[in-house]
Amino acid sequence: MEKYLINPNERIATINKNIYGHFSEHLGRCIYEGLYVGEDSPIPNVKGMRSDVVNALKEIKIPVLRWPGGCFADEYHWKDGIGPRESRKKMINTHWGGVLEDNSFGTHEFMELCEQLGCDAYICGNVGSGSVQEMSEWVEYMTLDGVSPMADLRKKNGREKPWRVKFFGVGNESWGCGGHMTPEYYADEYRRYQTFVRIYDKENPVYKIACGPNAADYNWTEVLMKKAARYMSGLSLHYYTIPTGNWKHKGKATVFSDEEYYNTIKNAYKMEELVQRHSEIMNRYDPQKRVSLVVDEWGTWYDVEEGTNPRFLYQQNAVRDALVAGLTLNIFNKHSDRVRMANIAQTVNVLQSIALTDGENTVLTPTYYVFKMYSDHQENTLLGSYITTRDLSDDGALPQLIESASAKEDGTIISTVVNTSLTDAADIHCQIADFAVKGVTAEILTGDPHDHNDFENKNVVGIREFKDLELTADGFKVCVPPCSVVKFIIT
Repeated sequence: MEKYLINPNERIATINKNIYGHFSEHLGRCIYEGLYVGEDSPIPNVKGMRSDVVNALKEIKIPVLRWPGGCFADEYHWKDGIGPRESRKKMINTHWGGVLEDNSFGTHEFMELCEQLGCDAYICGNVGSGSVQEMSEWVEYMTLDGVSPMADLRKKNGREKPWRVKFFGVGNESWGCGGHMTPEYYADEYRRYQTFVRIYDKENPVYKIACGPNAADYNWTEVLMKKAARYMSGLSLHYYTIPTGNWKHKGKATVFSDEEYYNTIKNAYKMEELVQRHSEIMNRYDPQKRVSLVVDEWGTWYDVEEGTNPRFLYQQNAVRDALVAGLTLNIFNKHSDRVRMANIAQTVNVLQSIALTDGENTVLTPTYYVFKMYSDHQENTLLGSYITTRDLSDDGALPQLIESASAKEDGTIISTVVNTSLTDAADIHCQIADFAVKGVTAEILTGDPHDHNDFENKNVVGIREFKDLELTADGFKVCVPPCSVVKFIIT
């Protein structure tokens, strides 16, 4: 029997709600058809935002939404997306499929979406093909409450009062699609650009986020922290889970072998090493942990579904993805002293999405239900916890059990445990220090790893009550089924 120890006396950090953030890019059908259908659409909407998706996101307490990219951000010129829609400039989306972008979804529409969702806005600015002036004017347009050319332009376009833009990213993937820069060059560019991301409201300062490393590029983090840490509030990290490790042949979303399953879970678990090693570098330059590690692109990436545009990155979403989401969020929780925001890629119809749409039809994915389960961790206090577990790989890189635990203000403990084994249940004895357990309730997401929801069968995978547990004098005993994500509520 595995030992699971939770210590309510060891209070480590606040689990920032923004760890449960999302990412929306002008890519495939994420924005258009996924989030935005236009006011004249027969699909139920409020000011063009499709109501079913908005309601689903509100249900999982979406805290922050990143936009407009992604690679698209560094070819996006914000003035093309304001003013009367019929007169907005049209462009070709050269990054994602060469399709027409009519800019009908721009700054006003995105901020309207955030207001409907009740979430914070995370804007990503254009460093790759944009000027300092362009970025500076965008911030002025959105956030200045006063008289200026950009504030006057905003008012002319129908918005009298400024919006609150809490987060602003200075470029995206500047090491790749955002300009193929060296870290030294980008560090200098970041220092220059961020200078003109003005803070017009001292009560609501803009949280400036620098473009961070691609996966295990530790030199990038070293250079950025050494040269620019004092000018940033956050440093981003991008990492995608690919079953095969081969970008040309990544594998399928719902058709895969047991070996591919374990490769996927093992590659997802690399997030633990990435966060730890990048954090160690950041600690040398920022021991007070003022600068956040912001994992603003993460998730699974497979070959697209057959018959779909290969540049639209549309993929199904199975129980395997739910386990990736569960273990990854547990990792972020455990590192919440440094990781204070993360954004899964992407919200709707792209990569590891929480919803898929087809006309008026919408399907919620297994990943959606994990976010719903884990939303109880938001703004809780991370507790010290440890679980014994066997390793499922040959090199110590894939634990069977991955967990995190947190406490609400009223003392209720939330524990989430992922069993990554395809075949073996896990008998666990959970012991809670100095805590008189009155009751434990639980819910579970489990199934065959290939199981998924589609438009014909929407409820194959979901959350159900879990009762296979027994209270003990110091906690509880439980048998966690294979291939499952379980949440315990301990009072």
